[in-house]
This record gives sequence, C-alpha cells and structure tokens, in this order.
Amino acid sequence: MSMTVVVTRNVRPRIRGLLASTMLELAPGVYSSPSQSPAVRNRIWKTLEEWFVLENEASIIMLWYEPAMPGRQATRVLGLPPIDLVPVDGLVLARRQVDEEEATEAWERTNLGKRGPTETG
Repeated sequence: MSMTVVVTRNVRPRIRGLLASTMLELAPGVYSSPSQSPAVRNRIWKTLEEWFVLENEASIIMLWYEPAMPGRQATRVLGLPPIDLVPVDGLVLARRQVDEEEATEAWERTNLGKRGPTETG
C-alpha cells in the first residue's frame, strides 16, 4: 500500500463527494490517502472514469508511489492537459502536448528581446 494523491479541477460535487468519502481533502480539490491499496485505488479510478464523461472542462490526476516508474511515481489523468513523466538524462520531466500556435507564442515570449541588432539600409 502506498500514498495516493488526487488533484481535481472543475469537477462536479458528485466526484468531490466520492473522493472526500475515501480520502482526506487537504485543500479544495486536493485529496490524499496515506496507505491506499492498489485494489481500492483501481476501484476509485474506475468510478472516476465512468463519471468523468459528464464533466466539462475538468481534469483529474491521480498519482502514487510506484518503484518501477520514472521518478518512482505513477500517474493517471482524465481531461486536459494530459501529462507524461519522461526520463531525460537522469531527470524526470513532465511533458504535455501543445499545439503549434501555443508553442510559437511561448517561444516568442521567451525570446523577445534576445534578437541581435538588425542592419538598416
């Protein structure tokens, strides 16, 4: 059994009630269980998956200690933005998909003012 954490965003009271009945709500939308068995965790996740189809612009992420995973942490995600934990050069990074326009805007914001002098006529 390992510690399990669930973080929710914009979910209906039904989901919040389920999580509050099985875990401690540490802050609004943040739930924790210090020693939850994989069987209980899987039953909760299955219910969340079934109920999530009624949600709109919501997200749920569940994470727990898993020694075989990168960073020794496993995650499950419903909604956006989905993330993957990716090992890179001994570090574990969180990766999410972005569309081309969003990536271009972010690149322009971070590189604004880093351009060299321009030549004029």
